[in-house]
Amino acid sequence: MSLSRRHFLRSAAAVSAGFLGLRALHLDPLHAQDAPGYGDLVADPKKVISLPKDFTYAILSRTGETMDDGLLVPAAHDGMAAFPGPEGRTLLVRNHELTAESGVGPFGAKGALLEKIEADRLYDPSGCGGTTTLVFDTKAGRLEKHFLSLGGTYRNCAGGPTPWGSWITCEENTTRAGGRAQKDHGWCFEVPASAAPGLARATPLAGLGRFNHEAAAVDAKTGHVYLTEDQRDGLLYRFTPDRKGDLAAGGKLQALAIKGRPGADTSNDGKGETIAVGKPVDVEWVDLDGIDAPKDDLRKRGREKGAATFARGEGMWYGRDAVYFCCTSGGARDKGQVWRLAGDRLELFVEPNDAAVLENCDNITVAPWGDLVLCEDGPGRNALVGVTPAGRLYRLAENAMNTSEFAGACFSPDGTTLFVNIQTPGLTIAITGPWKK
Repeated sequence: MSLSRRHFLRSAAAVSAGFLGLRALHLDPLHAQDAPGYGDLVADPKKVISLPKDFTYAILSRTGETMDDGLLVPAAHDGMAAFPGPEGRTLLVRNHELTAESGVGPFGAKGALLEKIEADRLYDPSGCGGTTTLVFDTKAGRLEKHFLSLGGTYRNCAGGPTPWGSWITCEENTTRAGGRAQKDHGWCFEVPASAAPGLARATPLAGLGRFNHEAAAVDAKTGHVYLTEDQRDGLLYRFTPDRKGDLAAGGKLQALAIKGRPGADTSNDGKGETIAVGKPVDVEWVDLDGIDAPKDDLRKRGREKGAATFARGEGMWYGRDAVYFCCTSGGARDKGQVWRLAGDRLELFVEPNDAAVLENCDNITVAPWGDLVLCEDGPGRNALVGVTPAGRLYRLAENAMNTSEFAGACFSPDGTTLFVNIQTPGLTIAITGPWKK
């Protein structure tokens, strides 16, 4: 069956240049004979998601369904992570990128279902965002239950898992209290991964700063929390907790600076100094103050201190002893970058500058076999794109429904299942197949 023209372009690029989207766009064409990934995608007759041969999918949870707590599955499925549950189950904690006004919320028309929850656990009663938790029977491949696990927040976009079994969910919104909003927004919140239905008490992690948060990643060795900011001139932040594993206890927030290049612009947009692909640079960290930032100016004050800027920092994940993160608008053609931070060394890992290879990478995860999996959020048919440790790219799946973004890619703890969201109309999908070991 024929897929989109974009699929053809991607396939052509792979054959002609060993998949051009590698690190410096100069792989030997002979590499095409040993292409990475799982082969060509097969068009889905149900027009949901196209996958390689011998892979299958199941839809687990849709916007508007009634959950086990009597509330509705909220719209705008976004970032997500998987945790080990009881008796081999997988626990998925999933974000919903909703504000007070947008989309289907958990409480139904005019908040008719609010009586079903402990309202004092909501952060802001006007907020429709938050998280839901799904309990998935991994062996049987079926959803057992799903429920609201955090409520009253705005635009929960991405976040990140912690090594101690919780999800950091991030607000990509800096609305101040006043009018409909009863509290300031722009915070991170921690949600325990639990199979027991119930709302976590929504308490801001004030030490992680107030800004347009996107994603978070925790270095399992140090306990440092790294944070991206979805702004064209956003910073890359590091939070060092006073007590490892206790994010609510406070700590120090800093921003990344490139040694010898104060205020560096890493976008490679041709207006300033270029950061070379595959050539690590040394970094240092500048201390930040006034991190509650009532004027949403933390990034500006950070740059004045020498912090580097990143073109819309989005997805982030810890794996392979490093933190990987995406800049959706980075690169000479605004098509996206992937960065690798290992210790105090920063490397531009991938910058294809070719929409046929990668377009506007957003959420990211590390696969059990070591490849990265990127979720595209571009203007056309979006794909899941794999990246090998050598920087070679391949297509893993394609949205066959519409042009909505993929989000929340993550693997079950046993490595058998890849979960991913199609943000609109709001679907969570479980993918199984002959994954690499």
